[in-house]
Amino acid sequence: MGLSYESFDERFFDVVDVKQDLVTVCSGFTFIEGPIWNDVTGCLTFNDIPESRTYRLEQGKTVRLLREDTHKANGNAYDMDDNIIVCEHVRSCISRTNDQGENLEVLVSHYGDKELNSPNDVVVRSDGVIFFTDPRFGRNPSRVGLERPQELDFQGVFSFDPGTGELKLLADDFENPNGLCFSPDEAFLYVNDSPKKHIRKFRVEADGTLSGGAVWAETTGEGAGLPDGMKTDSRENVYCCAQGGIHIFNKNADYLGIIKVPEQTGNCAFGGPDMDILYLAASTTLYSFRIKGRADKNGRKILNGQGK
Repeated sequence: MGLSYESFDERFFDVVDVKQDLVTVCSGFTFIEGPIWNDVTGCLTFNDIPESRTYRLEQGKTVRLLREDTHKANGNAYDMDDNIIVCEHVRSCISRTNDQGENLEVLVSHYGDKELNSPNDVVVRSDGVIFFTDPRFGRNPSRVGLERPQELDFQGVFSFDPGTGELKLLADDFENPNGLCFSPDEAFLYVNDSPKKHIRKFRVEADGTLSGGAVWAETTGEGAGLPDGMKTDSRENVYCCAQGGIHIFNKNADYLGIIKVPEQTGNCAFGGPDMDILYLAASTTLYSFRIKGRADKNGRKILNGQGK
């Protein structure tokens, strides 16, 4: 039957074999997010936000409950020690557990004397510094958060250094920032703004601050969802969950095409033995398809055959 897709450029077919089927990996969830792959154990971990639960897919077959009472956790990322860095909506914080979901600790919850909005998505740079978005989605009256007043007067992008405890505001001119990912060499950070349906590209300076930030690409089309989780592959293509599925851009921001997904897709992660399977956290279902390339577990390039 093959994938359902919309192609805007012939190079789209160099990225994805459209003759393959979209695989239903597992289903029966409420609204899943934050998939992350562990290349040592071969497991995929993800959150069900409304249910405040974390699940783990083991060996591509068995799903087990890893953790409960996650405070409506959303985005996840592995740090350099394979701890799980977690975005919590209800407690408006970035927390950390070990890979078994144990030893929970809050890393940061306030900017100055004001509570963060609702950390949404997170990436960890190779030096251990955490970058995350902080929209207000988790404070809205919805099933993915807890309705309450907002203390900050902006929605921004932050970095946090667990080693020094320093929290930096990197950008505050978003309507609601959501998904983010590094370029393979970590020289650039892509951040999307959901209501504006666009992706911005920042240069990461030597001191960890951001410069630039011009609109790099815009997502178009019909279907459920807005720009959300993003990843890059080894050829620097950017995969953005947005309207109707996965929107694929090459490194020059050329719009290659869209892989259509039956449900609203919130986030994605590369995995599998060859790091060529893109797992899609799409509302009630975890789907997957293969790309013609590969990426490491953080969606970054594998340098000289080595992860991290």
